[in-house]
Amino acid sequence: MTTTDQRRLGEAPDPATLDPAERLSVDELRALQLERLQESLRHAYENVPHYRQAFDTAGVHPDDCRDLADLARFPTTSKADLRDNYPFGMFAVPQDRVRRVHASSGTTGRPTVVGYTERDIDTWATVMARSIRAAGGRPGDRLHNAYGYGLFTGGLGAHYGAEKLGCTVIPVSGGMTPRQVQLITDFEPRVIMVTPSYMLTVIDEFEKQGLDPRASSLEIGVFGAEPWTEQMRREMEERLDIQAVDIYGLSEVMGPGVAQECVETKDGLHVWEDHFYPEVIDPVTGEVLPEGEVGELVFTSLTKEAMPVVRYRTRDLTRLLPGTARPGMRRMEKVTGRTDDMIILRGVNLFPTQIEEVVLRTPGLAPHFALELSTRGRLDHLVVRVEARPDCPPERREQAAREVARGVKDTVGSSIEVLVVDPETLPRSMGKLQRMVDKRERA
Repeated sequence: MTTTDQRRLGEAPDPATLDPAERLSVDELRALQLERLQESLRHAYENVPHYRQAFDTAGVHPDDCRDLADLARFPTTSKADLRDNYPFGMFAVPQDRVRRVHASSGTTGRPTVVGYTERDIDTWATVMARSIRAAGGRPGDRLHNAYGYGLFTGGLGAHYGAEKLGCTVIPVSGGMTPRQVQLITDFEPRVIMVTPSYMLTVIDEFEKQGLDPRASSLEIGVFGAEPWTEQMRREMEERLDIQAVDIYGLSEVMGPGVAQECVETKDGLHVWEDHFYPEVIDPVTGEVLPEGEVGELVFTSLTKEAMPVVRYRTRDLTRLLPGTARPGMRRMEKVTGRTDDMIILRGVNLFPTQIEEVVLRTPGLAPHFALELSTRGRLDHLVVRVEARPDCPPERREQAAREVARGVKDTVGSSIEVLVVDPETLPRSMGKLQRMVDKRERA
């Protein structure tokens, strides 16, 4: 990418190209949110037995929401609530109005199921088109979509949004990594959408084939579906010569496209607040935290028909900040951890992204690692296996392992075991990354 291209990508878009909602003032947006929130609460209460019971038990009624702050009086919704109402108990419309169903993988129990009306699908495509444009995509761009298609929301969400923006979609889906490289080389897309961990695998494949990834046609990468760090952003931007931007979403709220990082600032993700109302709460007490404080992200849908969600607990840890590139819309800080992927190691809270930061700044190591938690004696023990880069000499590996262990100890305060393994020996993820295997003995 030339310097001119980088300047062009970093420029603020013409305001005339933005959706009307992106140009609303804070006061205008808050008024719209209150009107839509009141309608959504009423829709959920009148049509979803779970919400009627939950509201009644909490002693609240949709008519009690007279101000946005009143939302804090309403009960939260958890993934367990969705599983308890499997498969269609959370739907708020008759079955003949549901045009599509998506679901989670269900690897830890029943999957969570979500449904969409025709209008929901159009809303989803609208916020996804808005997100791709905010990332720097433009009508006429070729977009390589390597998110997985099927019940996972990533592939079809990106696909419909890109088409609505006016892009030419290359629906590759995940896997078949050599073919990913071939199609990028042959079709010359400008934009790629994929999980960040799999993007690293694709970059490795370029180099394995003797191709320079920096010489590809790609200029923009829109990466989501898993937490990733600023160090990983730098790794991808340097090795691929692209602008790497973050996209956020989750199936239970809509899918990808709930919030998006703007390429001209890359300073957090603007929440599309005309459709999704964010709160940050204390994950233990449930208390709503002031803007700027870190806690668990909670979302209430404002326009969903088939499956409205009220104060859905995402388990993602972040904080809310004032808008910048879209001044009326608040930003959420980049998610780098979840309450449910936190490892408590001998009383110390540790997130995989904290290890990733140390690995990526250690010379000789590739950005591919796996965690194994086990029990040794009476204590938990964490082993981190990290791949060496192909050009890392054998004598460097032991030193690199010590540097990672020391870096984690200095950063987090807990001791770990680090093993540096041969290149391309750890499993690669084609979709959402699962870094940790828990082999601890259970009482």
